[in-house]
Amino acid sequence: MERVIAYVDGYNLYYDLREKRWKRFYWLNIQAMVRHLLKPDQLLVTTKYFTTIVKQPADKRRRQAAFLEALQTLNDFHIYYGHFLADTVSCRNCGHTYKTYHEKMTDVNISSSKLTQSTL
Repeated sequence: MERVIAYVDGYNLYYDLREKRWKRFYWLNIQAMVRHLLKPDQLLVTTKYFTTIVKQPADKRRRQAAFLEALQTLNDFHIYYGHFLADTVSCRNCGHTYKTYHEKMTDVNISSSKLTQSTL
C-alpha cells in the first residue's frame, strides 16, 4: 500500500466553497473526502489542515471554532494555524481609509510541514 499524507489549505477551501455557493459543504468531513479521492492501493496515514482563525464577526468566529473542534475529533488529523495581517487601504477617489486583512503563513506552514515530513 502506498501511504498518503493529505495537505489541505482550509482557507482556500472555504473561500472556493463560498464562491461556488456550496454552503452545504462547509461542514465537510475532510478526511472522508480525502479517502474518497484515494486510489485502491493508497492508504491515508494523516491529514494536515492549514487555516487561520477568524476574529470578526463573532458569529463567524464561533462557527469556525465549532468546526475546528469537530475536526480535532478525527484520528490522525492535525491543524496548523496561520494569522491575518492588517493593511490600511485608501480609496483613490474619495481618500477614505479602511483596514483590510489577508491571511499569512498557510503556504509557509504547508511547505515547512512537507520539508519536515520528507526528512523523517
